[in-house]
Amino acid sequence: MPNQGSVPPVSPFAAGEITETIRAARKSTQFWLSFLAIITSIFLSALDLTAVATALPTITADLDGGDDFTWIGSAYSLSSTAFLPLSGALADIFGRKPIMMGSILLFAIGSALAGAAQNMNMLIAARTIQGLGGGGIISLTEILTSDLVPLAERGLYQGMLALTWSFAAGIGPPIGGSIAEKASWRWLFYINLPLTGLALILVFFFLHVRTPVGSTKEKLALVDWVGNSIVISGSTLATIGLTFGGIRFPWDSAQVLAPLTIGLALLAAFIFYESRRSGQATIPWEVLGNRTTVGGYLGTFFHGVTSISIIYYLPVFFQACLGASPIRSGVDMLATALIIAPFALLAGIMVQIMRKYRAVNYLGWIITVVGFGLLSLLKANDAVGKWVGYQIIASVGTGMIFAVTMFPVLAPLPVERTASALAFWAFVRAFAQTWGITISSTILQNELKKNLPLAFVSRFPQGIEIAYAAIPIINGLEEPLRGEVKEAFASSMSVIWKTMIGIAGIGLLTVLLLKEIPMKAFTDETYGLSQRKEQNDVEVGGELGLEAAAASEKDEKSTHSIQD
Repeated sequence: MPNQGSVPPVSPFAAGEITETIRAARKSTQFWLSFLAIITSIFLSALDLTAVATALPTITADLDGGDDFTWIGSAYSLSSTAFLPLSGALADIFGRKPIMMGSILLFAIGSALAGAAQNMNMLIAARTIQGLGGGGIISLTEILTSDLVPLAERGLYQGMLALTWSFAAGIGPPIGGSIAEKASWRWLFYINLPLTGLALILVFFFLHVRTPVGSTKEKLALVDWVGNSIVISGSTLATIGLTFGGIRFPWDSAQVLAPLTIGLALLAAFIFYESRRSGQATIPWEVLGNRTTVGGYLGTFFHGVTSISIIYYLPVFFQACLGASPIRSGVDMLATALIIAPFALLAGIMVQIMRKYRAVNYLGWIITVVGFGLLSLLKANDAVGKWVGYQIIASVGTGMIFAVTMFPVLAPLPVERTASALAFWAFVRAFAQTWGITISSTILQNELKKNLPLAFVSRFPQGIEIAYAAIPIINGLEEPLRGEVKEAFASSMSVIWKTMIGIAGIGLLTVLLLKEIPMKAFTDETYGLSQRKEQNDVEVGGELGLEAAAASEKDEKSTHSIQD
């Protein structure tokens, strides 16, 4: 992996512009210690997500939970998604630091319980607790970064966050595969405990940010309990419907349609309720009141669907079609992770240098569409060069978009709306990942039923995820059955990638909604580092000096009147 502090060469831009960008990014020791705490926290959450994905076949087989397989991932997604809007509101009311520490503690408790799980029900419950903590970590990471770094300067730091996430995604699959194969999958969760301890120490001692004044009773009265109840209920029901659909029950069954329909209706009701609420709203209507921000949210949604499909289902291709072990499939995924990381950082730097975000979004989506098109061509017997090269192209686009959909979301908004806007941004991405997992798993399940030999399909009872039940036994099959099964997997996976071409194409169209709005060069004074005067002496420099900050205040006043 490239050094996180390094800046990759950016040939289209003048060297002087890069120098100014780096000079403007100079920060104090206090800032870097605070940012280290943030980086460690996001690394923790991302490592767990990617490591567990690789070991899912092993976990499912060990706990004899084929019919409940999807809940290992969905329970985490469900709880983290439902908690995300509330985490932003709590961070505004109680302050960033206590909510971040609480999230890390929940993640640690869930990890310990998951490692000790004796059956699928216990593991699913533990993953639910983990998800509450993971959702808070993801949300607070973005919010804290926005408190410390102005939007106009955030490209480099947003790239660093994406780089950290991608680095964790890179080492997660090999770690998950090696632990599942050589030790016990339980250590996938136990390994989180020393990492959570480190994250807690860093946050407690080094994250010195302001906390709003007021008693606990006064702060609790500010929480939008009705709105949060609606969004938690809606996202939970929708996720249950998505999890059941196509695997446990048919898509047209009442068990799927009822929770999915009611859940989506409640999410619509949540948006309507928030638009009419006069007090402290979880998601103020101002956040959804303009075209550019909505375009950014839509781009985030479609990117969430496509990116999670790569993380979850490329290992399936490697293990089913190439006969890779869990360790080997993790190594094969490095072609994705090692490319996503530097291109996420590069995209953030490009936005910061150009002071524009539309072009980078366009470029990222175009490359993503091409990449999925190439992935759809993969066959079970393809040479290494093909599946490595195709991964690289898809990962370039995916990495670029990772870092840049946040800019159009925040650019039109006043800085005091940053926390709620970012919490909803994280909610959209997490909810989209649930859709991505469901869409891909449903396609794979249905296609395998059509493409696998009937004698082979009959081995698996109704309601079980065929892919994860079949993978452990493929290498033990006799020819020609083994070759037929591998070809069936390859053709079924191709349908997933073709579907993602269409979804990425819709993502490309969302860029048409975006307008280039000047990005602010100041942050919300309510939050941020507690030693503000000393910090300003170091943080303000280059183009982002006092004069630029004053000019940006004028930009914000004019931005308030923008109605996209």
